[in-house]
Amino acid sequence: MIIVGLTGSIAMGKSTVGQMFVAAGWPVFDADAAVHAYYSAEGARVVDAAFPGVVIEGVVDRKRLSAQVLGDDEAIRKLEAIVHPAVGIVREKFLAKASSERRRGVVLDIPLLLETGGEKRCDVVVVVSASAESQRQRALSRPGLTAERFDALLARQVPDAVKRRKAHYVVDTDLTLADSRRQVGDFVRAIIGLPGSYRGG
Repeated sequence: MIIVGLTGSIAMGKSTVGQMFVAAGWPVFDADAAVHAYYSAEGARVVDAAFPGVVIEGVVDRKRLSAQVLGDDEAIRKLEAIVHPAVGIVREKFLAKASSERRRGVVLDIPLLLETGGEKRCDVVVVVSASAESQRQRALSRPGLTAERFDALLARQVPDAVKRRKAHYVVDTDLTLADSRRQVGDFVRAIIGLPGSYRGG
């Protein structure tokens, strides 16, 4: 089974491209959605113990959590030590299920794939990219995302130019949705014959 790592910096259009893979028939593991689910369930208690005051009505408030950890490398490492193993369990269950269903390939949609060394688990890395101008415009149009917070988030991520160099394939989202969809289709057709590294277990 082929494992495709899908990543891209904030506001590049990665989630939209992920949905294009779903439409093409590829199961997609959404790491951010897995984190949301963890924060809404057993993770709320664990995270609140480490970062008091971030849980509201049994759910981790991501804005409060971000205010505590953003810009604090030690706090970020502490949070990652809690969240990454929990998300990893969900990811492995996803892979095992896809393998049991004899899927030809899957996509791991992971925002910090390259930052965390996650590309080592993937056969192919796809980076979603756009111009810096488009990225900033899209980011600052999001409710509650200030220029200061955007810059702080961007500082934690591998620069886009480096991601592009590390990618096996780049989806450019500066053009139309139809063009991005065509790029995804071209990619799927190009790799469908690869043997893939995942054998289950």
